[in-house]
Amino acid sequence: MRRALGAALVAALLGCRAPAPGGFTLLFLGRSPAASPGARSFSWAPDPDQSRILAFDGRLRVVRQVTSPRLATPMAVALLGATELLITERTGEGVVLDTAGRPVREWDSPDVASLYAAAGTRVVAVRSPYYVPQLAVPESDTAPLIRVLDTLGRPSAGLATIRRPAVPFLTYLVNAGAVAATADGSVYYAPLVRDEIRKYGPGGELRWTAKRGLWPAESDPVFLPPRRGNAELRLRNALVNVALALGPDGRLYALGSDDSSATRLRVDVLDTATGAILATRHLAARESAVAVDERGALALFDADSLLAGAAPAPGGREPFAPAFALPDLRGDTVRLGSFRGKVTLVNFWASWCDPCREEFPHMAELYREFDRQDFEIVAISDDVDAGKMRAFVGQFRPPFPILVGDGRMKQTYHYRGLPYSVLLDRRGRVVERLFGFGGAEEFRQLHETIAKEVRVP
Repeated sequence: MRRALGAALVAALLGCRAPAPGGFTLLFLGRSPAASPGARSFSWAPDPDQSRILAFDGRLRVVRQVTSPRLATPMAVALLGATELLITERTGEGVVLDTAGRPVREWDSPDVASLYAAAGTRVVAVRSPYYVPQLAVPESDTAPLIRVLDTLGRPSAGLATIRRPAVPFLTYLVNAGAVAATADGSVYYAPLVRDEIRKYGPGGELRWTAKRGLWPAESDPVFLPPRRGNAELRLRNALVNVALALGPDGRLYALGSDDSSATRLRVDVLDTATGAILATRHLAARESAVAVDERGALALFDADSLLAGAAPAPGGREPFAPAFALPDLRGDTVRLGSFRGKVTLVNFWASWCDPCREEFPHMAELYREFDRQDFEIVAISDDVDAGKMRAFVGQFRPPFPILVGDGRMKQTYHYRGLPYSVLLDRRGRVVERLFGFGGAEEFRQLHETIAKEVRVP
């Protein structure tokens, strides 16, 4: 569900300096890096809770927003060439849109989940710090730490090699991190769980390593013994680096943790030539957006308050597209148009999806709470194996119609994972999108939204 946005602006201008005439360049919004072609230009930043990309002017006012069915949970944005935005989805897909929001291309992650950076038309990818599995398949000692991709998302080269921990299943965690790139081919990398920031040259040669000196000694993450009566995996690790951004002043800005769990954050300013830490600022609880002015003075803001300035997307609700025409379990074709006039929840699921199993009973309960003249659910299976799909249906016996997607739905609707649902109003327009299964509280909020929609004639 969507989060309500903040109230009054809480701005702390470091050193009490007035804004420079050219205003600010946004560096970080929440825990995500922003992107800007330079001073006096828009700053682009992701708003994952609202599935959109925002452009901020020099006064940090939202002047443009980009939404697309291709965007689920965007975590980072980079400029690709002069006219395109390269967006990192939480689950690692790369999505390229133009600045009007039109899709250009997208690709799957070359790792479990990737984080992308770009300079000009050069794209680099590292293991994402925004989506870290507790256990991952061990990787070869020679696996690249940083992948160089072409503009279609195809790996073309590798830079440096991964760090291999004592526990091979923790290789992904140990090598996940933040990344930034420059036009001269340099790449900056900061591991999620280690007090290091590194600069690599275009050929992968290590130029320097910077350390904050957070601890006298460091060790790789390790598993802890389970608690009595609880089989949940436990790890001992410290979260260090969150995001990197290159400022219009040519300096590197590192958003990092002030404690081992990243509940308190800091910003370190580094000289890109030497790796020397030039300044450090410690962020208060509500200082969740970081910007810099043309003179290099940092400014800290409340991100929710900046987001509250975003007007509703122009043009109102968009139609759900493409309209489906799919067979039901009897083989009869069911079309989206047959639900027009009713509030409709279009759900995508698969038999192998464990959260879908948790969600189906909630959907059945929701379905029974509204009159069929007002509300419908249509659940589209993306199974390839028809037998497993029918076994799932036989187990849960849903009261709502099931349609057969035959494994083609992700390619058609570009969702990032299952379950995925889209709530439509009586005219077939998108009210909201639901990514994953959010439990009973999500369905309570969904019930309230549907109740409001059915009151609209």
